[in-house]
Amino acid sequence: MEKKPFVTKEQIEEIVKSYPTPFHIYDEKGIRANAEAVKKAFAWNKGFKEYFAVKATPNPFLINILREYDCGCDCSSMTELMLSHALGMKGEDIMFSSNDTPAEDFAYAHKIGAVINLDDFTHIAFLEKTIGKLPETISCRYNPGGVFKISTDIMDNPGEAKYGFTTEQLFEGFRVLKAKGVKNFGIHAFLASNTVTNEYYPTLAKTLFEVAVQLKEETGANITFINLSGGIGIPYRPEQEPNDIIAIGEGVRAVYEEVLVPAGMGNVALYTELGRFMMAPYGHLVTKAIHEKHTHREYIGVDACAVNLMRPAMYGAYHHITVLGKENKPCDFKYDVTGSLCENNDKFAVNRLLPKIEIGDYLVIHDTGAHGFSMGYNYNGKLKSAELLLKEDGSVKMIRRAETPKDYFATFDCFDFYNKLDFDK
Repeated sequence: MEKKPFVTKEQIEEIVKSYPTPFHIYDEKGIRANAEAVKKAFAWNKGFKEYFAVKATPNPFLINILREYDCGCDCSSMTELMLSHALGMKGEDIMFSSNDTPAEDFAYAHKIGAVINLDDFTHIAFLEKTIGKLPETISCRYNPGGVFKISTDIMDNPGEAKYGFTTEQLFEGFRVLKAKGVKNFGIHAFLASNTVTNEYYPTLAKTLFEVAVQLKEETGANITFINLSGGIGIPYRPEQEPNDIIAIGEGVRAVYEEVLVPAGMGNVALYTELGRFMMAPYGHLVTKAIHEKHTHREYIGVDACAVNLMRPAMYGAYHHITVLGKENKPCDFKYDVTGSLCENNDKFAVNRLLPKIEIGDYLVIHDTGAHGFSMGYNYNGKLKSAELLLKEDGSVKMIRRAETPKDYFATFDCFDFYNKLDFDK
């Protein structure tokens, strides 16, 4: 598929008059259309709910857009729970899926009525010790181990993942939880990441549906929901074909009718926890070329760095780059596109063929709407950028301001050192 930015050079030249680069900008129109498509794809299941993975893009303005399409929040920490609760979400609107969980996080999740998804068998006793009587509804995360395949293709290696109950632990966990008064059960699994195939969800669903039937038969548990979690990916590379969410929904429907309905489980609700699929294509990191370097390679230095987008430095991940205003120019110059961190992996592209870049050109780094801003950090004293929303009417709204040196030093404000800082520079 062709990668086209949702902003033009002219739009960015106007935006930077108010908001200097670098910044993340999100496309409201695209977010809404995609959220509507996800809702439509699973409308056949009466209890369906998408729990947006807050960790992907923890911005209340964006989450509020998704709430208009009946989305809840999937949280993995205290602060994500706090954010969701502050947005007015209650009880079953919040799924708490964490691991190595501090007691205070469990206590807060229980206080606000979030559905708790346990990651480990030992967490049953830990949760009970923390909150006392267990809630009536609880979920358990399942990890079958081994490798996860679609046909003969290995998609991921759950056996090496730190998450979830083994098969034996899952069955014993349901028995223990039922004996402790839990009345409603859920099952959750995340077995592969960023899959670009319409077969992932149906294959995962069949695994979970079959286990659910066995659990019901062997433990008598009342399984009210099955959470397919995330894993549906996006085409970061232009040569990749995007997933078809409608086809995926129909694939899951076929397996649901094949496995659950004959077992008398046709009322089980399905949940998803899509972060990347919901947001990633609808975010750009916009940055400006500020230096060029001609040594052993040709380098273009930009005003963004791994603080703004960690994935290329952390994973060697590919993010497509468009040089605004030069979309139709030949890509006949080979560059490393770099940030200014004192780390050699601070590169958005390595040996990438792009149009000739000149100082002052604006570059759009695609697919940063999930795991972009949220993975940022302050190494080298770098400050996080602003987040902007391109609204459907073409106007732009700042939905998070850029950090300032005052923000960076704020945790020192109880020391005399803080008062010696010169914030006027």
